[in-house]
Amino acid sequence: MSADEIANKLWNLCNVLRDDGVTYHQYLNELTYILFLRLSEVKKFEVDIPEEYQWSRLKSITDNKDLFDRYREMLATISTKSNNAAIKEIYTNASSTLRKPVNLRTLITSIDAIDWYDEHEQDKIATIYEELLERNAGEKKSGAGQYFTPRPLINVMVDLISPKVGERWNDPAAGTFGFMIAADQYLREKTDNYYDLDDKQRQFQINEAFSGCELVQDAHRLALMNAKLHGLESRIEMGDTLSELGKSFRNYDGVLANPPFGTKQGGERPSRDDLTYLSSNKQLNFLQHIYRSLHKKGGARAAVILPDNVLFEDGDGRKIRHDLMNKCNLHTILRLPTGIFYAAGVKTNVLFFERGNTENGNTEKVWFYDMRTNAPSYGKRTPFTRFAFADFVKAYTGGIEITEVKEAFDGKVDHEKRGLVQDERWSCLTREDIAKKNDSLDLGLIADASFSNDANTDEPIDIAREAAEELKSIQTELNSIMALLG
Repeated sequence: MSADEIANKLWNLCNVLRDDGVTYHQYLNELTYILFLRLSEVKKFEVDIPEEYQWSRLKSITDNKDLFDRYREMLATISTKSNNAAIKEIYTNASSTLRKPVNLRTLITSIDAIDWYDEHEQDKIATIYEELLERNAGEKKSGAGQYFTPRPLINVMVDLISPKVGERWNDPAAGTFGFMIAADQYLREKTDNYYDLDDKQRQFQINEAFSGCELVQDAHRLALMNAKLHGLESRIEMGDTLSELGKSFRNYDGVLANPPFGTKQGGERPSRDDLTYLSSNKQLNFLQHIYRSLHKKGGARAAVILPDNVLFEDGDGRKIRHDLMNKCNLHTILRLPTGIFYAAGVKTNVLFFERGNTENGNTEKVWFYDMRTNAPSYGKRTPFTRFAFADFVKAYTGGIEITEVKEAFDGKVDHEKRGLVQDERWSCLTREDIAKKNDSLDLGLIADASFSNDANTDEPIDIAREAAEELKSIQTELNSIMALLG
């Protein structure tokens, strides 16, 4: 059975549980608890599970109520009985949303029947779990989209930021750990799954190279499971990066992140004392944290997804952008198309920057690429794939095709080569140009032809078409808001 077929089978099991009042998000948590037990047997780490809760013992219980009671007992006590750190964290505060013992039996029987073994066993299992995470993120009512960045975007960011063996990488808003897993996969492909490395290097990559922090317990649990299935024993803290805990995340070679949108609850400011500008805006605080967490030895870099307001917000926003451009070389801003995240109306960007070894004058010019204006409306009819970034990748690298970027690009930006790329969506502004605009970075968008004097916008059919599109867009945003409100 292929990975896709298994993912479909597991996902469709949720439909069986709908009459038990289980949502997709709750189901994925439940599935994580049960899958971990099953895979401890498959992956040969069952010794870390207390004997009475091991898979073979659970599935041998014939009475449904007895099975249900043992399962709930396991969720309540396994984190205190096991000596394994990952098990302790995955099952911390675990509880079941199932109410009918027969549904637990259905899950255990169905999962036990799946053939997990093939020559690429680890890749197969990890792929299945990531597929389930992605499907959960696509269910708008689950709210899980905020923890899942589209995989094509993650992969392009990793390709362009080019992690290296021996470097330390971090995601301060880890979600389900997708960025770090993608960085790990990028390096595994370049090193024959780390077999090209010596034992010390291999252990560093598995245990120390990648780390993260996640505030929400359910997302943290999924991140731990995701890392485990990809062969990583990474440090993934549960907590708030904007608290005192975040001060320990420092001196990284690289950061990849998609910080949460919005303001801190009640408008409160972060509870750490090492940020110069304390804002109620989460993204501005995360941006400060990220560029301050990079080392100053040269070569430390980041790619971060941020909403439009970070580019133009006045007051602290302007001060933080000014500080960023002084401390770092902010060399590229990608204006992303709308509608690629779970909230259709959110406008986002990717900021690429490198930490300088001085505190001033590191940004001389910023390149902008506009993927937003007159862009396709991505969805089921127009899938959002990595090839949507083909022209941007060519501009960013100075001429390398997206099919060759992993092999041919080492992450070093050459402004002269960039200047040779001819693309109307590709533009450059000097630091002086930006200073004249009060350090606003809400720039680089091309003129929309539909609003130009040459466009035939006075034709009734065009007016009707534009009005219909506008109404459709408004309806989509209203649907998203209603979904988020429950």
